[in-house]
Amino acid sequence: MSKRAISNILLLITAIIWGTAFVAQKAGTVLEPFTYNGIRTVIAGISLLPVIKFMSGRKSPEELERESSPEGKRSLMVGGVLCGIILGIASNLQQFGMDMGTDAGKAGFITALYIVLVPLIGTFVGKRIRPMVWICVLIGAAGFYLLTMAGSGNRMSLDKSDLVLLIGAVMFACHILVIDCYSPKADGVKLSCIQFFVAGGLTLILMFIFESPDITAILDCWLPILYAGILSAGVGYTLQIVAQKNAEPSEASLIMSLESVFAVIAGAILLHERMTTMELLGCIVIFVAVILAQLPDKKGKE
Repeated sequence: MSKRAISNILLLITAIIWGTAFVAQKAGTVLEPFTYNGIRTVIAGISLLPVIKFMSGRKSPEELERESSPEGKRSLMVGGVLCGIILGIASNLQQFGMDMGTDAGKAGFITALYIVLVPLIGTFVGKRIRPMVWICVLIGAAGFYLLTMAGSGNRMSLDKSDLVLLIGAVMFACHILVIDCYSPKADGVKLSCIQFFVAGGLTLILMFIFESPDITAILDCWLPILYAGILSAGVGYTLQIVAQKNAEPSEASLIMSLESVFAVIAGAILLHERMTTMELLGCIVIFVAVILAQLPDKKGKE
């Protein structure tokens, strides 16, 4: 089997892990949002520590010298903190949306809209937007309407939980843009590790201020916490890093977009979630928008 085929399989496994993580988050709604999200995010940071150790031993002297330079250290810390703050906002909005009632599969597709939103928001920082993206935005908006308002029967009213998830998708798009700015200047795994500790630490502070964590309830929720913390972050992120070295970028992005599909499948199998015909149509329309947004133009440029 070729390295490219192996990479695609690893990316598919990553998409499955990230898609089923929405089920873990939904199961985690037995805890208060800040409690669940703070603990699992800190665990995510811890799970990347052995990955950093492993990756450091495989770097060239040039890479190690660049990372240890004052500029490299500054980019790592500034980028890690900024990414952590934005990730904390985005992930907490996502958890609150699910805690307010949105199903795992539905949340997966609403969150997937960040792929369409990234180039749109990028225009505010001077990035060029392809004409196709405007079409994708319109398609995504139509899919969101079908999935939320039309799908729930409230054709002129948007549920608060879906609105919260949509704002979370906007923040995830901002998070991607910040990562795009700092990841070329710093080690990607270290940057991710720092952002998890920052996001988790800030969320735990909010937990102690606004919530009443119950240690017994937390221990009872150990499986969803560990799944979302270790598998979704430590294993999933590592597989993505390893796989993308030999994968075609267009193929990689398309495979990873299946995350939302696996969220629906996992929600149906594990949580017995069911969607209306209109909601399923909305999922299909959003998926089309996500796919089209990732296809390169005829010149092969972004």
